[in-house]
Amino acid sequence: MKHRGRHRRRRRGRALRAALAGTAFALTAAATMISASQATVAGDPGALKPITRSAETARLRLTEDRVPRPWLDRLASEMGRPVGVRGVLTSATEDLPDAADCTTADRHALPVEPAATRAYCWSTADTEGWRPGAVTTSGDADDDGRWGEQRVILSAWSRDTGRDGGGPARVAFVDTSDPAHVTYTWALLAVPVDEGRDYRGLVSPVSGMVWYQDKLLVTARDGDREALYVYDVDRIQRATVDADAIGRVTGGWAAAGSPFVLPAVASYRLPAGAGVPRLGGISLDRSTAPDSLVASERVPADSERPTRLWRYTFDRDSARAGLLATGTDGHTPAAEAYGTRTTDVRGVLSYGSAWYLARAARTPEGHGTLWRQDEDGGRATRCGADETSRCWSGLPGSLSYWEKTGEVWSQSGRMLFALPLESIDRSVD
Repeated sequence: MKHRGRHRRRRRGRALRAALAGTAFALTAAATMISASQATVAGDPGALKPITRSAETARLRLTEDRVPRPWLDRLASEMGRPVGVRGVLTSATEDLPDAADCTTADRHALPVEPAATRAYCWSTADTEGWRPGAVTTSGDADDDGRWGEQRVILSAWSRDTGRDGGGPARVAFVDTSDPAHVTYTWALLAVPVDEGRDYRGLVSPVSGMVWYQDKLLVTARDGDREALYVYDVDRIQRATVDADAIGRVTGGWAAAGSPFVLPAVASYRLPAGAGVPRLGGISLDRSTAPDSLVASERVPADSERPTRLWRYTFDRDSARAGLLATGTDGHTPAAEAYGTRTTDVRGVLSYGSAWYLARAARTPEGHGTLWRQDEDGGRATRCGADETSRCWSGLPGSLSYWEKTGEVWSQSGRMLFALPLESIDRSVD
C-alpha cells in the first residue's frame, strides 16, 4: 500500500542555479538577435472554439478493451512475483547529471524565457539510437506528489528506426527524492500475447503519458488506429535475461536490454474512419472534478484545419482506479472539446480555464513557442522586453504539471527540465 511522505526535499544548490541562469542569459541574448520576421509574435491563434456537434465529438469517443485477468495472472506466474515501483527504484543506480554537468549543446534545448529552474540531461551512451518522448511524474500519480516516500519522474523513449512508427518503447523510472543525487533505471513497455504466455514490445513513439493512481496511460499508434495503452505499475515484472530480444527466450525473459517489463492491462481506441484525430500529447488536469485526462492531436504546421483539444474524465469507482469513466456500452465520451488554430502542437496542459500548448520550432536549431489559450483569446510567452515569442524549448515535448510543487515538467532532446507554472503565466500576462 502507498504511504504518503511528510517532508519536503531541499531545492537545487547554487551551482545549478548559476548554470541555468547563465544558460538562460546566453540564450536570451541569442534570441534578441533573431530577425523580427522570425521572432515576433505571429500567427496568433486567437480564442479556443468549443466543439459541440455530435458528429464531431463522436470521433473522439474511446472504446475500452481490458486484457483478460487470466492472461495477466499467467504471465505473473511464469515470470515471478511483480516488483512494483519500489522494487524498480531500488535498482535505480544510473546517475542523471544536473544541468551544471551537461554540454552546452544539450542545454541549448532548454527554454530561453521563462527559464528552467531544475534540469538534468541523459547521457549519449544510454540514449543513442533512442527517441525522447513524454514525461509524467508522481505529482500526477497522487495529489501529495509522492509515490510512497519517493518523488518520481517517468520519461518515455522509443527506438529510433528512422520510420514514423519507431521501435519498441521503454520508460525510465527516475528517483528525484534527493535532487542532488538523481538516479534511474529502465522498464520496457510490453503487450501480453498468446493468452499471457508471452509478450511483445509496444512498437510506437510515446508522445503523451500520464501516471494516475496505479495506472500509466501512454499514447500509441496501433496499426492504422490511435490508442491509449494502460499499464498497472503494481504489475512491473523483472526481466531475467539481458538480451536485445523481447519476450520469452531460452533461459527466461528478455526486455531489449531493460531490467524490467511493464505488461499492458488495457487499451482505449479511437474509432476507425475519416476525420479521427491522430493523438499527440496528453496530460492530467487536477483542477476539474473529477480529475480529467486532456489530449491534443497532431496537425502539421502547414495545415489549414484547426487542431482539436479535448478531455475525458477519470472514473470515481475505486474498483476502476486509474481508468477512464466508461458507460455501460463500453465507450468513453469526450467531456468537452475545442478547436484551436495552433498547429504542430507537441505538448498540451490544461489547468483552470487555461490551455497551454507547446508548439515546435521552425528549424531544428530554433526554439519553439508556448501558447496559453482560453475561450477569450490567446497569448504566447515572451522572450523579454523585445516581445519575441520563439523562446520555448528547442524540441518541445509533453507537459506535466506537478500541482504540489507548482512545477511544469517537460523534456527537450536529452534535457529533462522543470519551471514554475506561475513563471509561464507571468511571461504571458
